[in-house]
Amino acid sequence: MRNEFTSVLERDGDWYIAYSPEMPGANGQGRTEADALDSLREAIALILEDRRVDGLRGVPETAIRGKVTVE
Repeated sequence: MRNEFTSVLERDGDWYIAYSPEMPGANGQGRTEADALDSLREAIALILEDRRVDGLRGVPETAIRGKVTVE
């Protein structure tokens, strides 16, 4: 599955700070632009997984589960 999010990079001294406006709380940092984006990518993945697990709590066992792809 492919998801795309906006990334914003800002320089802060020797570091790059990255965040995504669509994913509040997701941010990354690194000494290079690539490192900051990798860190942001990992943060977004962790948030999505946490939301997926949290969202499925309390779903009845009898409910039909499936997948939907957004492109």
